[in-house]
Amino acid sequence: MKKIISFIFLFFILSQLSAGDDFCGVRNFAFQNGESISYTIFYSVIGIYVNAGSANFSVSLDKMNNKPVYHVIGTGSSNPSYDWIFKVRDKYETYFDSSNLQPYKFIRNVDEGGYKTNEDVTFNKQNNTATTTKGTFKVPTCIQDVLSSIYYARNIDFDKFHPNDKIPFDMFLDNEVYHLYIKYVGKETIKTRYGTFNTIQFKPLLVKGTIFEGGEKMTVWVTNDANHIPVRIESPITVGSIKVDMMQYRNIRYPLTALVKRN
Repeated sequence: MKKIISFIFLFFILSQLSAGDDFCGVRNFAFQNGESISYTIFYSVIGIYVNAGSANFSVSLDKMNNKPVYHVIGTGSSNPSYDWIFKVRDKYETYFDSSNLQPYKFIRNVDEGGYKTNEDVTFNKQNNTATTTKGTFKVPTCIQDVLSSIYYARNIDFDKFHPNDKIPFDMFLDNEVYHLYIKYVGKETIKTRYGTFNTIQFKPLLVKGTIFEGGEKMTVWVTNDANHIPVRIESPITVGSIKVDMMQYRNIRYPLTALVKRN
């Protein structure tokens, strides 16, 4: 059960697209102010999935240094019935430029089973640096944080790629720059707890950590429409496996045409 709820955030950390020159300063065509997407996190040890927690991601327009920015908040929590085993209350925030989706600030407040950590990152695009309480670090031009990378990635044109193509990206987390990639798998129609979707499937390269093994063992499905909403994520973990399903959405930018049938 340990760190299960954090999975939803770790997925987005480790599975986003691009940081190559072709994707610098991509414009937003996928989401809008007021969007809110909720997920249910299921955990299994012996093949039976149980509802272990939930997560939500919301978007609003704001200003930072007199510039228009998107302010995204991601929250995750364990269900009350699991709090006695491992209580999780996590909150992530990012502020990124509304014109080119480059991050200015990232905030993380984590409370997981009594372990608490706070992270505050300020990005300087002129100097290509990221400043935290631990110091100032040099970063690539197209660096993303945990949350900004989600919304940046949703604007990638998947039709430009072929099965087994590997798409690189750079991400800053815990005072380090990670050079990762995802492998595009193809298109597939899947049935989730919410309904049946036409989707785009890919596998992110994972960094070995406390609950994930390294490699391409995680699978992600996003809607095969203009929204590119993640609707399912599956992965084995140290003990058991995880399945995350999109269960509710509000104020998305386009009709959800990838939805074939609602359950």
